[in-house]
Order: sequence, then C-alpha cells, then structure tokens
Amino acid sequence: MFGKIAADALGLSDIGSVIAPTDYNKVDADDYVMHEDQEKIFFLIKSKSDEYCFTNKALIHLDGTSAASKKRTLRRYNYSAHPVSHVLLETAGNIDMDVEIKFSLGSKDFSIDVHKKHLEQVKDLYKALFRISELMLENEVALSHAKASIEVASTTLGRGQAGSTPLVESFKELNQAAFAWLIGAQQKYVVKDFGSVFERYIKA
Repeated sequence: MFGKIAADALGLSDIGSVIAPTDYNKVDADDYVMHEDQEKIFFLIKSKSDEYCFTNKALIHLDGTSAASKKRTLRRYNYSAHPVSHVLLETAGNIDMDVEIKFSLGSKDFSIDVHKKHLEQVKDLYKALFRISELMLENEVALSHAKASIEVASTTLGRGQAGSTPLVESFKELNQAAFAWLIGAQQKYVVKDFGSVFERYIKA
C-alpha cells in the first residue's frame, strides 16, 4: 500500500486520463481507427504508456512496455470476435487516486486505472460496456435457438420427402434454404457495430 501511495505522490504510477473528443485527433490511436469504414471513437483513455480507444466496432489498445519507452504494440479487439463480459467498476477509496474499470474481451482480461476525477465519465463507459455484454449474451442465446430450430426443421422435412421431385434435388433445395436462413440469423444476431449503445450512454 505504501508503495502505491509513494508512486502516486511521485507521479510514477500509470493512471489514465479520459481524453476529450476534441483531442481525439491528437492521440496515436486515432491513426488506427478505420474512419474509411465509418468507425468512430466513443471513449478514449490515455496513460503514460497505454492508450485504450473504444470505437463502435472494437477496442484499439496501444500497449506500452513502460512510461519511459516509446515502443508500443498495437492490438485490435473487434467486439464481434471478442465478446464483452465480466464488466466491473471499482470506485476509489479515501486514499486512492484512481478508479478501476475491468472487463474481458473474449479470453483477454483488462484492468484499466483511471484518475478518480474522471469517475462520472468512467461510469458512462461502464454502462455502455455492460449493456453490450448483455446484448451479446442475449444474441448468443437467440442464435443457438435459431441453429437448433433449423436443424429440427431440416431433419423433419428430410424425413418427410415425398412426391415426384427427385431426392437429390429436394435435398439440394432444402440445404440451400437452410443455409440462407442461417446466414440471415447470423447477420441479425452477430452484431459488429455497437455505435447506438455508445451513443445512448456516452455523454459527449
């Protein structure tokens, strides 16, 4: 505990600050946002060594080894491939300088320290990420039900083939219809753009 207090007092800790939208173009992460594909920054946290850029489609993380080094690694986590889960917010105690927002993207766990003066803004980020995690879980359940439904329908229709249509043609038509239906279900339930959620909870 004493070490943490000393680090904060000496300015050695890596506590992040929330960057205002007017300054997004001044941070490195902005260079990696796919503006050409309507990707937009909704929230950005910058510390001495890291940048966490939350867009409507992904988290862009510029990962620094230390505050003294300019070397950083760029990692991109698309929400559609790395589901959001385990969203937590730890508020500051009496002697803490920071609040902490924690979450998982797929198998990757994040824990970001942010100066407590930004608590109200971090609360908005928490709400957005938590709602995204809820939607992803709901969509995952709905997609699994859709897959189960098409499997039952295909099996039932396959057993009931009758009439003059050759079996091979009937199977081909059934397979094409099932495939098209499943693709439609995936497009509906596998969301790639969560701009509407960020717009609802993130205050500019």
